[in-house]
Amino acid sequence: MLQILHKLKKKKEDGSLWDMVDEAKWMYGFARKYWGAILYYIVLGVLGTVMSLASSVASKYLIDVVTGGEAGRLSLIISVMIGMQLGSVGVNAVASRISMKITLRVNREIQAAIYEKIMNTDWESLSGFRSGDIMNRFSRDVDTVAENVIGLIPSFITKGVQFLGALVLILYYDPTMALLALVSAPVTFIFARILTRKMRYYSKKMREMSSSLMAFQQESFFNIQQIKAFDLIPVFEKKLSGVQQEYIDTSLEYNKFSIASSSVISIVGMLTALGCFGWGTYRLWSGAITFGTMTLFLQMSGYLRSSFSSLVNMVPGTISATTAAGRIMEIAELPKENEGADIDMACTADFHPEMGISVSMKDTGFHYQTSDVVLSGVNVEAHPGEIIALVGPSGQGKTTTIRILLGLLNPQQGQCCIRDQAGNQLPICAGTRKYMAYVPQGNTIFSGTIVENMRMVAPEATDARIKEALRTACAWDFVKELPDGIYSRINEGGNDFSEGQNQRLSIARALLRDAPVLLLDEATSALDVATERKLLRNIMRKEQNRTCILTTHRPTVLTMCDRVYKIEDTRMDLVAEDQLEQMMKEF
Repeated sequence: MLQILHKLKKKKEDGSLWDMVDEAKWMYGFARKYWGAILYYIVLGVLGTVMSLASSVASKYLIDVVTGGEAGRLSLIISVMIGMQLGSVGVNAVASRISMKITLRVNREIQAAIYEKIMNTDWESLSGFRSGDIMNRFSRDVDTVAENVIGLIPSFITKGVQFLGALVLILYYDPTMALLALVSAPVTFIFARILTRKMRYYSKKMREMSSSLMAFQQESFFNIQQIKAFDLIPVFEKKLSGVQQEYIDTSLEYNKFSIASSSVISIVGMLTALGCFGWGTYRLWSGAITFGTMTLFLQMSGYLRSSFSSLVNMVPGTISATTAAGRIMEIAELPKENEGADIDMACTADFHPEMGISVSMKDTGFHYQTSDVVLSGVNVEAHPGEIIALVGPSGQGKTTTIRILLGLLNPQQGQCCIRDQAGNQLPICAGTRKYMAYVPQGNTIFSGTIVENMRMVAPEATDARIKEALRTACAWDFVKELPDGIYSRINEGGNDFSEGQNQRLSIARALLRDAPVLLLDEATSALDVATERKLLRNIMRKEQNRTCILTTHRPTVLTMCDRVYKIEDTRMDLVAEDQLEQMMKEF
């Protein structure tokens, strides 16, 4: 996995043209179903451009008519000018509406696809990205890609038609003027090509800084209670100032580069405009052209410069879009979590969890990609109707073991599987997660109502069934006292309740899932001893075929467990009764 991330990083830093081509192909993969609408948008854009050119030609004849005294054609020419201008306004309005509709649809489609990718990505690989960075890629980078999917090709074609149309008109009336108007083209093209690599570097740098700023803000707001509790507000304000200053420095550096490059292009354009104006003035003074033709020259030379500049300025836009696409691709190309492709579907059909499931870990070994061995030679057995405890010092691998059982992590050695009572066996993976109910450390309550939180795992659960789960989890006593009972609202993070109340609500939700295996990772740490013991008795009495595996630091619950496994120095060993008594004394 590290090799994949390193390869992706190197690819982005390289900034080669082929990378941009690959990223552009990926972008336009989302636009395939909208090619009809995009083509219609292109036709409207070209039509609007033609109308603008026609209006300019009409203005030439209008001036010639006025200066030549041929008033008979005046009304016709004015009508043509007004018609072309109004038509151009109408066409642009329709094109703008179509553009917005397609952009929103593509944005929605990309976000839906990336959301699905993120949710199904290998957990350990995704943990290498900060949540704020993922959010920035999911929102801002997707917005950039969606806008350019519809904008780049139509804009290129429309500006190209404007450029060619203006060039043809000038060539028709004065080839020398056309050559003068095109003087800036090769200079601008060469300059833009030189700056392409620099533009890509700055575009990527700005997006990385934006991600860092968003990640810091999100982390701060998520941990605001801890920041206040430890009186760390000045510390985090100082950190924010530092991150902001780094963002400002990078922005100013990019701005300086943009101003310098734009100034060079503007100076070239200005000199070209002066040359065209001087030549046109000379031709008018010598009587070679009319005032109307002079006006047309000025308009067309302006069209040439503006359309060519627009084409050149599409380079930064393209770089920004492909850079954003590349950042999204880094997430989209992460490996998918193991859903159990090696599980025989016939075996799955024969698997019957109704009477309970046994969990088995044999000689299991695991280490994270960025650390040494965490677990080695783990052997655990848990059967229906049993409570199994995993104990040991913090950081020794208890939570890692739970993650393996959930299929979030894939062990490098040994065997992990579940078995039904008929002996049918399935290897543990993301696909077997449906047989597990999980209550992690910390608060996992979502904003909304209590009943909405409960029905996340059981959409068809009745109010009566929800209340029964709350009773089993020892949560009904405080929920029934709320003004709206189970329909009471919960603020973000469950801040309305104590930590113990949030734990009991989380356990009630896990019980509603009605899974044969219940995993409790320090899930009762905030409960008093009496409530903790009552809750565990309720769970096992309510569903006698349930297999319960918990991690704990508290000795009081160990007497209720059928077996206790101790994790120490990467190994997990079954604790004998005499050792258990000694352990409880030492707790």
